[in-house]
Amino acid sequence: MKTKRVDGQPSAPGHYGIEERVGLLFQPDTLAMEEYLGNCRRKAALEPEKILVLAVLQDGIRCYQDNAAARNVKKKKLFEEAQQWVFGDDSEWLFSFTSVCSLLGFDPDYIRRGLKKWEAQSRKAANREQPPSVVAARRLAG
Repeated sequence: MKTKRVDGQPSAPGHYGIEERVGLLFQPDTLAMEEYLGNCRRKAALEPEKILVLAVLQDGIRCYQDNAAARNVKKKKLFEEAQQWVFGDDSEWLFSFTSVCSLLGFDPDYIRRGLKKWEAQSRKAANREQPPSVVAARRLAG
């Protein structure tokens, strides 16, 4: 059976008439639930924000690690600021450590434990590399 367009002319092969087009509206959806939900989520719009938040976290951790054994006053201050940020309890501020971890789906206490462990191992390794007289002098002064 040839279908006819609205103006009465036969439709070209592969084109649907009005009845077929209306009928296609009521066909069952062939998408799986995961596919449907995946199409509805705002993936692309959130990516730049997550990249920014991840960069803030990386910078804070890098600042903490790069300046942990600093002797320079400026670098010590950077370490102290990073330490206050990482171990602070502020969750009201959008870019606080707790908020950043929450936005990224990370456990802040797990990262804090890892940084404390890293710092202890780093200090232990630094003490082994220094001559015994420096280590002894540090123990007496500390």
